Amino acid sequence: MDAVKLLVQRAREVVASRAADVPSPCISVCRMDPHTQWCEGCFRTLEEIAAWSRMEDEGKREIWETIAERALTPTLSQRERETKGESEQEERT
Repeated sequence: MDAVKLLVQRAREVVASRAADVPSPCISVCRMDPHTQWCEGCFRTLEEIAAWSRMEDEGKREIWETIAERALTPTLSQRERETKGESEQEERT
């Protein structure tokens, strides 16, 4: 299972759970996508990342729900990376 599918699965589990102490979605891949302004690792914005520690659990679950939606949305930069990978593969053959 690829990383995006795992993240979406985890997001659905967190959203469905009513347990206290909602976990952070951070996976220590902290790079902001210049097109979407989302972290490439956890799909949060800088504002969401900065506010996380001060948020109530319900707000954190809402962010997790948003993460699942974002992770399933193809972005321009994802398409660019896929196209670049295809181009590099064609050059090798």
